[in-house]
Amino acid sequence: MTGAHATPSGTADSPERGRGSGIALLVIASCQLMVVLDITIVNIALPHIQSSLGFSTENLSWVVNAYTLTFGGLLLLGGRLGDILGRRRVFVFGVLLFVLASLLGGLSQESWQLLAARSLQGVGGAIASPTALSLITTTFREGPERNRAFGVFAAVSAGGSAIGLLAGGLLVEWLDWRWVLYVNIPIGLLIALATPRWIRESERTPGHFDLLGALTSTAGMVLLVYGFIRASEEGWSDGPTVGAFVAAVVFLGAFVFVESRSKQPITPLWMFRDRNRAGVYAIMLSLAAAMFGMFFFLTLFVQNVLGFSPLRAGLAFLPVSAIIAVGAAVASQLLPKYGPKPFMTVGAILSAIGLGWLTLTEVDSTYAGSILGPMLVFGFGMGLNFVSLTLMAVSGVAAREAGAASGILNATQQVGGSLGLSVLVTVFGTASRNEATEQVRRFMAEATPAQRLDFRRTGELPPPWSDQVLTSGISNSFVVAALFAVAAALVALFVIQVRPDDLERLQGNGTS
Repeated sequence: MTGAHATPSGTADSPERGRGSGIALLVIASCQLMVVLDITIVNIALPHIQSSLGFSTENLSWVVNAYTLTFGGLLLLGGRLGDILGRRRVFVFGVLLFVLASLLGGLSQESWQLLAARSLQGVGGAIASPTALSLITTTFREGPERNRAFGVFAAVSAGGSAIGLLAGGLLVEWLDWRWVLYVNIPIGLLIALATPRWIRESERTPGHFDLLGALTSTAGMVLLVYGFIRASEEGWSDGPTVGAFVAAVVFLGAFVFVESRSKQPITPLWMFRDRNRAGVYAIMLSLAAAMFGMFFFLTLFVQNVLGFSPLRAGLAFLPVSAIIAVGAAVASQLLPKYGPKPFMTVGAILSAIGLGWLTLTEVDSTYAGSILGPMLVFGFGMGLNFVSLTLMAVSGVAAREAGAASGILNATQQVGGSLGLSVLVTVFGTASRNEATEQVRRFMAEATPAQRLDFRRTGELPPPWSDQVLTSGISNSFVVAALFAVAAALVALFVIQVRPDDLERLQGNGTS
């Protein structure tokens, strides 16, 4: 257990206030929304991308994975770049790189071109996203002003996935799949043009880049995410899967070794010695795993079982974005009085209740009767949590280290989501195969001769038997997702401690 402050100096550096804090927050939040929603906006367009560029079903998953792997793997480096080179400068560079990659992706004529563009998008996002969060710490003073800014940022971060599903449905249905990439171009250019006018440059931290630390951490996280993704597709005994995990352990071990001996590490390991900050990272890891799983599986259910169109499926997730914003607003207003622990605990419990409720999903479930309620409970809990986690992660961190602190938080969210989703997909596959055995038996007893003949030709069960298989796999996956949220609640309850100086900083009375 450490002392009251999380930095060696014991105080956080004073922020450099921008010339228009409201517009500055709009610019920062717009960038975060653009980066976050890109994780899901492509999902609804995947069938159209497959037919347009000739992807196989197996390779199609890499349209999503190429972005997630580079985004999660390079977040730590992105945060450190802003600390050393200046956050505004690096922020603009990341946004413009994201814009260029979006243009190249939209113009792709071959599958490899799109995958390369998606990887480059991940690099741009990894540079812009942690820098955006750290810009809040240097633009808004610690206390109520920064609390409100973090509330907006957290709501955008949490709700971006749902907004991406809606935007993807609109663009694919009304325009073309390429517009899920083209839409980033005008938004990114406006952000890049507005940033120099409304956001001041931060002080540059003298030093050098911890390139070895950046390489080992990036390689380790990419291999770890790749290992889980491949395990969900090829199985745990697959040779490349095992090799990826072994290599990930080696690289991450090397990363810890390098960081412990570096004078200017990309990730100061002392941050993990703080009990609260370590707890925050564990909570974020667990909740991100649950959240990614919820969006993924409910998207499958409403389209494949309930028969929603892409646009209607996107609209179905709008209430989640709204309730997350409500939860974030409530938390940001009450945090100075009660501290973050109650909101972390209650938020994680509500998320677990919502996911537990979704385990009751059946083939004859309806959106209004079985899906909307659990989503609202889950979303409100996530809104409470994201504000609390964001504030606690950067509370008391010196401005020169804010990029590293926010980079770790963002990396934890993205890697936790990718790893958790892979685990849930594995659970889904096992449960679905077991249910398929039973449904094939029922199908052979109940189907018409024509249906049995078609099944022998294609090997695929038709509805309603196939819907039963899918629903069984989804409901079993939600059991594990609920356990992720329960784990987060236990960490919040037994690990997180709110100290008097934490409340003073939230109220604006502490050192800043």
